[in-house]
Amino acid sequence: MGILQPSRGSHRARRLPPVTIFSDHRAALRGLDQLDVADKRVLVRCDLNVPLPDGKLGDDLRVRAAVPTLQALLERGAHLAVCSHLGRPKGKVVEELRLAPVGERLSELLGIEVDALDEVVGDKAAAACASDARVVLLENLRFEPGEERNDPTFSAALAGLAEAYVDDAFGAAHRAHASIVGVAELLPSAAGYLLADEVEKLERLLHSPERPFVAVLGGAKVSDKLSVIANLVDKVDALCVGGAMAFTLLVAQGHQVGRSLVERDRIDEVREVMASAASRDVEIHLPVDVIAADAPTKGADHRTASIADIGDQMGVDVGPETSRLFGDVIEQARAVLWNGPMGIFEIQPYSHGTQAVAEAVARATGKGAFTVAGGGDSAAALAQLGMTDAVSHLSTGGGASLELLEGKELPGVAVLRKKGETP
Repeated sequence: MGILQPSRGSHRARRLPPVTIFSDHRAALRGLDQLDVADKRVLVRCDLNVPLPDGKLGDDLRVRAAVPTLQALLERGAHLAVCSHLGRPKGKVVEELRLAPVGERLSELLGIEVDALDEVVGDKAAAACASDARVVLLENLRFEPGEERNDPTFSAALAGLAEAYVDDAFGAAHRAHASIVGVAELLPSAAGYLLADEVEKLERLLHSPERPFVAVLGGAKVSDKLSVIANLVDKVDALCVGGAMAFTLLVAQGHQVGRSLVERDRIDEVREVMASAASRDVEIHLPVDVIAADAPTKGADHRTASIADIGDQMGVDVGPETSRLFGDVIEQARAVLWNGPMGIFEIQPYSHGTQAVAEAVARATGKGAFTVAGGGDSAAALAQLGMTDAVSHLSTGGGASLELLEGKELPGVAVLRKKGETP
């Protein structure tokens, strides 16, 4: 069937019988129960990279997501040295990016005092980690220039603070940094609950999904997800592509899209991916209508328009007919991956397409489909809609999710698999 041209007649996806594809056999990740932690200081790499508007904690999703692993370690008698990055200080101390406000929230969630330090490694960190303190929070890892370089000296200093290591930072697992790879190579190591669950859920989707398997992709730039699409066309039964990235695909088909965002330097690559999808009988559903606006801003004049009628305006959201089309496809699925919004969902008039997709995914979940929302924008959209419980699994990883969906082995996962193979 291949590419579905944006037309008013292409509303129904093919119905496929359930088929199981067996997963590939990769080395298992060593779990917490395989790591001896009693009366030991355990370095726990979390992803506490949360917004701090005006120095106060914003969305605490990632802090709450770290709690189950930390509680489990504490219950088994471990003493914790929690570490994380925050923002992009590029190896320098940036006062606005200190982790102390995160430590306060972590203390509330754990119900135990968290000693937030003002250094990562050094005499104070060593003394705190050698003390009886149950939970120590090291300062922002990226204040240290050796972190992002995976510097052996910094890795050794960080590993020297503890006797074991747990990686629970799925959102940073695609980074070959000292706190992700270097330390794991030096200490007895295991995956935390969050990281292990993220890998299991996403790999289940990639390697053993129920059928039909539908991926819904959105966001601004097709270049950010072209490798994901290329990998998914060999795995899914249908793709729904919305957001600004859809306009590059539409232009590749010969459509005029007004002033909509188009990455013209990627059109040849897009055509190759489309041809690959067609050769595998994978349907690609594209918008048939959009919300066309004079500008991508609140208050701009906007209207519903067919793709052929965008004129000199720009598409800022998928239209109602496209929402129904995507909803039909999603609700027939037994497995759904959703990554990226359908429009500028932060602006209310342009949020309806994203809300329609979220509601369709929720209905699919209610019918027993295995549904996964991945990426920061998808999580933010669900939070904005009050629908974070509408999916089977809500991924905390942005770049890490995308790279795994591209078929890449994440450095933070690869090193733990290697540890799992060690007798």
